[in-house]
Amino acid sequence: MALDHDTSGQKGVWKQGKGKGRVTPKGRQLDDRAWDQLRALLAGRPMRRDLLIEHLHLIQDAFGHLSAAHLRALAEEMRLSMAEIYEVATFYAHFDVVKEGEAPPPALTIRVCDSLSCELAGAQALKSALAEGLDPARVRVLRAPCMGRCDTAPVLELGHNHIDHATPSKVEAAIAAGDTHAHLPDYETFADYRATGGYEALTALRQTGDWEEVQERILSSGLRGLGGAGFPSGRKWGFVRAKGGPRYLAVNGDEGEPGTFKDRYYLERVPHLFLEGMLIAAWAVEAETCFIYMRDEYPAVLEILRREIKALEDAGVVDKGYVDLRRGAGAYICGEESAMIESIEGKRGLPRHRPPFVAQVGVFGRPTLVHNVETLHWVARICREGPEVLSSTEKNGRRGLRSYSVSGRVARPGVYLLPAGSTITDIIEAAGGMAEGHSFKAYQPGGPSSGLLPASIDDVPLDFDTLQPLGSFIGSAAVVVLSEHDSAKGAALNMLRFFEDESCGQCTPCRVGCEKAVKLMQADHWDQPLLEELCEAMADASICGLGQAAPNPIRLTIKHFPDEV
Repeated sequence: MALDHDTSGQKGVWKQGKGKGRVTPKGRQLDDRAWDQLRALLAGRPMRRDLLIEHLHLIQDAFGHLSAAHLRALAEEMRLSMAEIYEVATFYAHFDVVKEGEAPPPALTIRVCDSLSCELAGAQALKSALAEGLDPARVRVLRAPCMGRCDTAPVLELGHNHIDHATPSKVEAAIAAGDTHAHLPDYETFADYRATGGYEALTALRQTGDWEEVQERILSSGLRGLGGAGFPSGRKWGFVRAKGGPRYLAVNGDEGEPGTFKDRYYLERVPHLFLEGMLIAAWAVEAETCFIYMRDEYPAVLEILRREIKALEDAGVVDKGYVDLRRGAGAYICGEESAMIESIEGKRGLPRHRPPFVAQVGVFGRPTLVHNVETLHWVARICREGPEVLSSTEKNGRRGLRSYSVSGRVARPGVYLLPAGSTITDIIEAAGGMAEGHSFKAYQPGGPSSGLLPASIDDVPLDFDTLQPLGSFIGSAAVVVLSEHDSAKGAALNMLRFFEDESCGQCTPCRVGCEKAVKLMQADHWDQPLLEELCEAMADASICGLGQAAPNPIRLTIKHFPDEV
């Protein structure tokens, strides 16, 4: 059948037989005003696929939400389908996608943390008071997962301003003052760090260093991955170095495990110890680029890193663009290394199947060395002070030091650097003992994934490999202490609600299992055989550690607190 081109009367561009054709292509139409706004906002920025999340952040920051018109314009600029843009934008909690005809969110958003430490400190009552006392047309109040400020619970985020020990009166005062931006703490700047010998170790290694000798120093120190997995840190270098280039380094700064705030603690005080350690590791594997993936819940840290990376570039320590700072968008799952890499590539943070491992196939399909922030902090210290800085400390048959994030019912919550052989008794003592009016009942040794242990288990070192016989593990050393005023059953439910919210949804055992577990755990009396069957399915069949470890709070609560369930 012949095709005729017909523009008469603007009734259609293409016409087949008696059909009238279409004036516009199928799908959402491009709005010229939104397109102009987007081009002005992104002027001069590359339109690479891996920068999609960065561009979504710019739109969210500029307009307070992601409108359908702006998403369509972004798809046009980046030459991506709307489906690709939409699936990424809706995956992350910090993006507000607004469809046609929907009202955008209010100008101000308050995120109230409801993870375990904040829950113990009254987060639910705080959230209710704010929701009742503030005008919903002006301020939106949301529940949010851990913000890494458990030592000052309850905590909320007003815009990008974190309010510690939050109360409704503090929030009202901050709103009245327009205090919605991050406050930068005093920290050691590039000039301060350089004045005390900073970057001398890096300079010497770049000139005459032997990466294998440095790797041996790291191994002899006993340093293990401090993001939770505990893999011997130096051994990764050889795996990545054995693969052909280009190679990359990716820093996992997505410290999302509730109860964990050690990385933030170090970055807000001595960021250059981390940065030098990162550059030493990058030198060792000849990385072409260092990606720092930092969680969006740490706006002060993000600003510190922006300033200090620029200082490194200005001083000629690194070439411009060698350190690529990427901003997370509110997804706990991106703390899993392969999900983080997917996010660095501008995609949804869905964990990858293994093998291959990221040391072989990582960022952009190339060999990638992945390290946690605190791990790299210690790499710099070992290179500056020798492996003895860790290996010379011994307690209860364990060598090394651990940074314990301690919160809950203790007198002085905070980060405590203690021997790796420390027991919960030692840790509570370091934190000033139990808070006034509280007696020790239970503790979470390493984030929700580690479950709950009773106070009677108080002589086991909180270190790698020591807690596995108990059905737990040290993880990120996020210690939350509970007292006789707290419910172990309620704490376990809090942990599973977190996993339910944060499951990426890729695999059924985790996605459905967490949801079903929460429903079962809300009963007055738990159906223990059914919960155990559910736990077994989740642990055996989930793709990544989230679903595999989610049963731990259930199993340990049933085991150690049977009278509550």
